[in-house]
Amino acid sequence: MKLDKSSMRLYAVTDRSWLGSKDFFAQIEDALKGGVTFLQLREKDMPFDDFLEEAIKIKEIAKKYNVPFVINDNVEIAQKSGADGVHVGQSDTSCTLAREVLGKDKIVGVSVQNVEQALLAQSQGADYLGVGAVFSTSTKKDADNVSFETLQKICAAVDIPVVAIGGINEYNIHKLKNSGIDGVAVVSALFAKEDIFIAAKKLYNISNEVFK
Repeated sequence: MKLDKSSMRLYAVTDRSWLGSKDFFAQIEDALKGGVTFLQLREKDMPFDDFLEEAIKIKEIAKKYNVPFVINDNVEIAQKSGADGVHVGQSDTSCTLAREVLGKDKIVGVSVQNVEQALLAQSQGADYLGVGAVFSTSTKKDADNVSFETLQKICAAVDIPVVAIGGINEYNIHKLKNSGIDGVAVVSALFAKEDIFIAAKKLYNISNEVFK
């Protein structure tokens, strides 16, 4: 599955921090029903076999809604699960290696924080970029903030879709208007909510207004 810029409108990154007694797969399905247009599975500490089993299940859920599904960092899980691709950071597997392993038909996304990194990722075959953190975030405490001006410069420098991430919620999405991004990636603004379906619907509608 390849992607276009509309796929970036509402990009969800999973997080179990707020799961409690809720069902993880039901949460993901609620998010997709509510309007999530792209899904990334992030599991930092899960054993490989459990991670693979989970990825295969989620791939089928995402497929039902025709939403691109990628794995965070782990190229091997992405390959073995049949996911649509992988998202890598600056300290993870290189974009070049991910592309070599997964092939030309899979999606490879790359996290960047400046124009130099963005141009390099694009030249190495990245399909889209994740830029952040654009706001302070509790989800990734080691993430350095990216200014609005830098975000604009990155968007202007590349031809591939760009999604902003980091501390984004329904109250501050409008601050990213005219930055050039194609959408927003959210974590707690979605999965920390009591009603994920309603949260996704609201975020999707706001994003459509801001980035139309």
